[in-house]
Amino acid sequence: MSNLIYEIVTIKNEKAISARIAGIGLLLMALLAIFANFFVIESLIIPGDATTTANNIIANESIFRWGIVSFIIVIILDVFVAWALYIYLNPVNKHIALLAAWFRLSFLAIWGSVIYNLLNVLQLLNGANYIKVFGTDQLHAQVMLSIDSFKIGWLVGLVFFGLHLLVIGYLVFKSGFMPRILGIMLIIAGFGYLIDSFAHFLLSDYDDYKAIFLTIVAVPGVIAEMSFSFWLLIKGRKSK
Repeated sequence: MSNLIYEIVTIKNEKAISARIAGIGLLLMALLAIFANFFVIESLIIPGDATTTANNIIANESIFRWGIVSFIIVIILDVFVAWALYIYLNPVNKHIALLAAWFRLSFLAIWGSVIYNLLNVLQLLNGANYIKVFGTDQLHAQVMLSIDSFKIGWLVGLVFFGLHLLVIGYLVFKSGFMPRILGIMLIIAGFGYLIDSFAHFLLSDYDDYKAIFLTIVAVPGVIAEMSFSFWLLIKGRKSK
Protein backbone atom coordinates (compact mmCIF):
# COMPACT_ATOMS: atom_id res chain seq x y z
CA MET A 1 0.00 0.00 0.00
CA SER A 2 2.81 2.40 0.90
CA ASN A 3 4.54 1.66 -2.41
CA LEU A 4 1.34 2.40 -4.31
CA ILE A 5 0.90 5.73 -2.49
CA TYR A 6 4.54 6.60 -3.20
CA GLU A 7 4.10 5.85 -6.92
CA ILE A 8 0.91 7.94 -7.11
CA VAL A 9 2.58 10.90 -5.36
CA THR A 10 5.68 10.59 -7.55
CA ILE A 11 3.63 10.55 -10.77
CA LYS A 12 1.57 13.50 -9.58
CA ASN A 13 4.72 15.48 -8.74
CA GLU A 14 6.29 14.63 -12.10
CA LYS A 15 3.18 15.85 -13.94
CA ALA A 16 3.05 19.06 -11.91
CA ILE A 17 6.73 19.82 -12.52
CA SER A 18 6.61 18.92 -16.22
CA ALA A 19 3.47 21.04 -16.73
CA ARG A 20 5.15 24.01 -15.05
CA ILE A 21 8.36 23.61 -17.07
CA ALA A 22 6.43 23.31 -20.35
CA GLY A 23 4.16 26.27 -19.57
CA ILE A 24 6.94 28.61 -18.49
CA GLY A 25 9.16 27.48 -21.35
CA LEU A 26 6.46 28.12 -23.96
CA LEU A 27 5.77 31.62 -22.63
CA LEU A 28 9.45 32.60 -22.47
CA MET A 29 10.01 31.20 -25.95
CA ALA A 30 7.09 33.22 -27.31
CA LEU A 31 8.49 36.47 -25.90
CA LEU A 32 12.02 35.81 -27.15
CA ALA A 33 10.86 34.64 -30.58
CA ILE A 34 8.65 37.73 -31.02
CA PHE A 35 11.60 39.97 -30.16
CA ALA A 36 14.09 38.12 -32.40
CA ASN A 37 11.78 37.70 -35.38
CA PHE A 38 9.69 40.87 -35.48
CA PHE A 39 11.83 43.46 -33.68
CA VAL A 40 15.16 42.30 -35.13
CA ILE A 41 14.93 40.20 -38.30
CA GLU A 42 11.79 41.73 -39.83
CA SER A 43 12.71 45.31 -38.87
CA LEU A 44 16.28 45.20 -40.21
CA ILE A 45 15.85 43.08 -43.34
CA ILE A 46 14.34 44.75 -46.40
CA PRO A 47 13.33 42.10 -48.98
CA GLY A 48 14.89 42.76 -52.38
CA ASP A 49 17.17 45.53 -51.05
CA ALA A 50 20.54 44.03 -50.15
CA THR A 51 22.32 47.34 -49.61
CA THR A 52 19.75 48.79 -47.21
CA THR A 53 19.61 45.49 -45.34
CA ALA A 54 23.38 45.37 -44.94
CA ASN A 55 23.49 49.00 -43.78
CA ASN A 56 20.69 48.36 -41.28
CA ILE A 57 22.54 45.41 -39.78
CA ILE A 58 25.83 47.36 -39.60
CA ALA A 59 24.09 50.29 -37.89
CA ASN A 60 22.26 47.99 -35.45
CA GLU A 61 24.82 45.22 -35.02
CA SER A 62 24.31 44.83 -31.26
CA ILE A 63 20.53 44.39 -31.73
CA PHE A 64 21.16 41.87 -34.51
CA ARG A 65 23.48 39.93 -32.19
CA TRP A 66 20.86 39.95 -29.45
CA GLY A 67 18.39 38.56 -31.95
CA ILE A 68 20.71 35.64 -32.69
CA VAL A 69 21.26 35.01 -28.97
CA SER A 70 17.48 35.08 -28.42
CA PHE A 71 17.00 32.41 -31.09
CA ILE A 72 19.67 30.23 -29.45
CA ILE A 73 18.01 30.60 -26.03
CA VAL A 74 14.67 29.66 -27.61
CA ILE A 75 16.22 26.45 -28.97
CA ILE A 76 17.62 25.56 -25.53
CA LEU A 77 14.26 26.21 -23.87
CA ASP A 78 12.53 24.19 -26.58
CA VAL A 79 14.57 21.10 -25.68
CA PHE A 80 13.25 21.36 -22.12
CA VAL A 81 9.71 21.85 -23.44
CA ALA A 82 9.98 18.76 -25.67
CA TRP A 83 11.16 16.74 -22.65
CA ALA A 84 8.48 18.15 -20.34
CA LEU A 85 5.65 17.54 -22.81
CA TYR A 86 6.81 13.95 -23.28
CA ILE A 87 6.65 13.36 -19.52
CA TYR A 88 3.29 15.09 -19.20
CA LEU A 89 1.60 13.30 -22.11
CA ASN A 90 3.35 9.96 -21.67
CA PRO A 91 0.40 8.46 -19.69
CA VAL A 92 -1.91 9.08 -22.67
CA ASN A 93 0.20 7.07 -25.10
CA LYS A 94 3.94 6.78 -24.53
CA HIS A 95 4.74 5.82 -28.14
CA ILE A 96 2.84 8.74 -29.67
CA ALA A 97 4.23 11.10 -27.01
CA LEU A 98 7.71 9.97 -28.02
CA LEU A 99 6.85 10.62 -31.68
CA ALA A 100 5.74 14.15 -30.78
CA ALA A 101 9.03 14.74 -28.95
CA TRP A 102 11.04 13.50 -31.94
CA PHE A 103 9.15 15.79 -34.32
CA ARG A 104 9.90 18.78 -32.07
CA LEU A 105 13.57 17.81 -31.68
CA SER A 106 13.84 17.36 -35.46
CA PHE A 107 12.50 20.90 -35.89
CA LEU A 108 15.08 22.17 -33.40
CA ALA A 109 17.93 20.32 -35.11
CA ILE A 110 17.06 21.89 -38.47
CA TRP A 111 16.53 25.35 -36.98
CA GLY A 112 19.78 25.18 -35.01
CA SER A 113 21.71 24.10 -38.09
CA VAL A 114 20.60 27.15 -40.11
CA ILE A 115 21.26 29.80 -37.45
CA TYR A 116 24.91 29.79 -38.54
CA ASN A 117 23.67 31.69 -41.62
CA LEU A 118 22.93 34.69 -39.38
CA LEU A 119 26.39 34.43 -37.84
CA ASN A 120 27.74 34.24 -41.37
CA VAL A 121 26.11 37.63 -42.05
CA LEU A 122 28.12 39.21 -39.25
CA GLN A 123 31.29 37.56 -40.47
CA LEU A 124 30.77 38.90 -43.99
CA LEU A 125 30.00 42.44 -42.87
CA ASN A 126 32.85 42.62 -40.36
CA GLY A 127 35.50 40.98 -42.51
CA ALA A 128 37.60 43.56 -44.34
CA ASN A 129 39.14 40.84 -46.50
CA TYR A 130 35.75 39.79 -47.89
CA ILE A 131 35.03 43.17 -49.46
CA LYS A 132 38.38 43.04 -51.24
CA VAL A 133 37.42 39.74 -52.85
CA PHE A 134 33.69 40.26 -53.53
CA GLY A 135 33.26 44.01 -53.80
CA THR A 136 30.47 45.88 -52.05
CA ASP A 137 27.55 44.75 -54.23
CA GLN A 138 28.59 41.11 -54.25
CA LEU A 139 29.19 41.18 -50.50
CA HIS A 140 25.71 42.54 -49.86
CA ALA A 141 24.28 39.88 -52.19
CA GLN A 142 26.08 37.23 -50.13
CA VAL A 143 24.53 38.72 -46.99
CA MET A 144 21.03 38.42 -48.48
CA LEU A 145 21.77 34.88 -49.63
CA SER A 146 22.70 33.91 -46.05
CA ILE A 147 19.55 35.52 -44.68
CA ASP A 148 17.36 33.78 -47.28
CA SER A 149 19.07 30.46 -46.51
CA PHE A 150 18.18 30.94 -42.84
CA LYS A 151 14.55 31.64 -43.71
CA ILE A 152 14.29 28.64 -46.05
CA GLY A 153 15.83 26.34 -43.43
CA TRP A 154 13.39 27.67 -40.87
CA LEU A 155 10.47 26.88 -43.20
CA VAL A 156 11.70 23.30 -43.59
CA GLY A 157 11.89 23.03 -39.81
CA LEU A 158 8.35 24.37 -39.43
CA VAL A 159 7.07 21.36 -41.38
CA PHE A 160 8.27 19.16 -38.51
CA PHE A 161 6.90 21.64 -35.97
CA GLY A 162 3.51 21.46 -37.67
CA LEU A 163 3.61 17.65 -37.44
CA HIS A 164 4.56 17.99 -33.77
CA LEU A 165 1.48 20.14 -33.11
CA LEU A 166 -0.74 17.64 -34.93
CA VAL A 167 0.48 14.82 -32.69
CA ILE A 168 0.33 16.93 -29.51
CA GLY A 169 -3.19 18.01 -30.44
CA TYR A 170 -4.22 14.39 -30.89
CA LEU A 171 -2.78 13.46 -27.47
CA VAL A 172 -4.52 16.40 -25.81
CA PHE A 173 -7.81 15.46 -27.50
CA LYS A 174 -7.54 11.82 -26.38
CA SER A 175 -6.16 12.53 -22.90
CA GLY A 176 -9.43 12.82 -21.01
CA PHE A 177 -7.88 15.25 -18.53
CA MET A 178 -7.34 18.18 -20.92
CA PRO A 179 -10.00 20.17 -22.80
CA ARG A 180 -10.75 18.60 -26.18
CA ILE A 181 -11.17 22.04 -27.73
CA LEU A 182 -7.52 22.70 -26.88
CA GLY A 183 -6.50 19.60 -28.83
CA ILE A 184 -8.58 20.71 -31.81
CA MET A 185 -6.97 24.17 -31.71
CA LEU A 186 -3.48 22.65 -31.71
CA ILE A 187 -4.38 20.38 -34.65
CA ILE A 188 -5.67 23.37 -36.63
CA ALA A 189 -2.48 25.28 -35.82
CA GLY A 190 -0.40 22.32 -36.98
CA PHE A 191 -2.21 22.22 -40.32
CA GLY A 192 -1.65 25.98 -40.61
CA TYR A 193 2.12 25.59 -40.34
CA LEU A 194 2.11 22.76 -42.88
CA ILE A 195 -0.03 24.69 -45.38
CA ASP A 196 2.09 27.83 -45.12
CA SER A 197 5.43 25.99 -45.41
CA PHE A 198 4.40 23.95 -48.43
CA ALA A 199 2.86 27.03 -50.04
CA HIS A 200 6.31 28.66 -49.87
CA PHE A 201 7.82 25.68 -51.66
CA LEU A 202 5.10 25.16 -54.26
CA LEU A 203 3.93 28.66 -55.21
CA SER A 204 6.27 30.86 -57.21
CA ASP A 205 3.91 33.80 -56.55
CA TYR A 206 3.63 33.14 -52.81
CA ASP A 207 4.16 36.84 -51.99
CA ASP A 208 0.87 37.66 -53.71
CA TYR A 209 -0.95 35.52 -51.14
CA LYS A 210 1.40 36.12 -48.22
CA ALA A 211 -1.15 37.97 -46.07
CA ILE A 212 -3.64 35.12 -46.41
CA PHE A 213 -1.15 32.43 -45.49
CA LEU A 214 0.24 34.43 -42.57
CA THR A 215 -3.29 34.73 -41.22
CA ILE A 216 -3.74 30.96 -41.59
CA VAL A 217 -0.60 30.41 -39.51
CA ALA A 218 -0.47 33.34 -37.11
CA VAL A 219 -4.02 33.49 -35.76
CA PRO A 220 -4.58 29.76 -34.99
CA GLY A 221 -0.94 29.32 -33.96
CA VAL A 222 -0.85 32.17 -31.45
CA ILE A 223 -4.26 31.34 -29.97
CA ALA A 224 -3.57 27.59 -29.68
CA GLU A 225 -0.01 27.78 -28.35
CA MET A 226 -0.73 30.57 -25.85
CA SER A 227 -3.87 28.80 -24.64
CA PHE A 228 -1.89 25.59 -24.25
CA SER A 229 0.89 27.27 -22.27
CA PHE A 230 -1.53 29.08 -19.93
CA TRP A 231 -3.53 25.90 -19.39
CA LEU A 232 -0.36 24.02 -18.45
CA LEU A 233 0.61 26.74 -15.98
CA ILE A 234 -2.81 27.22 -14.38
CA LYS A 235 -4.55 23.83 -14.69
CA GLY A 236 -1.85 21.41 -15.81
CA ARG A 237 -0.26 20.78 -12.45
CA LYS A 238 -3.67 20.06 -10.92
CA SER A 239 -4.96 17.67 -13.60
CA LYS A 240 -5.70 14.12 -12.58
